[in-house]
Amino acid sequence: MFGRKQSPLPEEPSAPLTDEVDPRAPKGRPTPSRREAEAARKQQVKIPKDPKAAKAAARERDREERSRSRAAMMAGDERYLPARDKGPARAFTRDFVDSRFTVAEFFIFVAVAVLVLGFIRNAAIQSFVSIAFFAFTAVIAVDTLLLLITLNRRAKEQFPDKADRKGITLYAMLRTLQLRRLRLPPPRVRRGGAPKTPKG
Repeated sequence: MFGRKQSPLPEEPSAPLTDEVDPRAPKGRPTPSRREAEAARKQQVKIPKDPKAAKAAARERDREERSRSRAAMMAGDERYLPARDKGPARAFTRDFVDSRFTVAEFFIFVAVAVLVLGFIRNAAIQSFVSIAFFAFTAVIAVDTLLLLITLNRRAKEQFPDKADRKGITLYAMLRTLQLRRLRLPPPRVRRGGAPKTPKG
């Protein structure tokens, strides 16, 4: 019994050697190969280590993201619309206003003209400008009032629940004061109600 030599235990098969050993690899996980390590290093290079360069890169990414969001909004993607413009009731209100000719959208031009003519020191001209301005304001008030009455009547048919129509009156008034070309989101319909075909 004492004369017999114990046979050496069989060695466990060693793990396959990789091209490069990464001492930072977590225990219990296979060591990354050279190709994987190179890919990880290239991924890290994309983020500048310099604080100023990193901030500049972050600003550039934010700018690109804003540009993509604005392009999607201009295309009519509701996911990128501001909260005040979301919802079927707001879309219905925009289409209703955009399909009509509104006098209020030209108010800014009249206001500028009144401001310029106000510098003319002529009593007759100033009297005429004042009368014309008040008359134009009265036309805007009547036109907007008729538009809002019709809008609310149509909206009640489309959205019987009062909660769905909340805020559409003020929303419509603010949109009528904007020039058609500058309205955001852009109009989807032409004057008269026909769908607006996309450019290009």
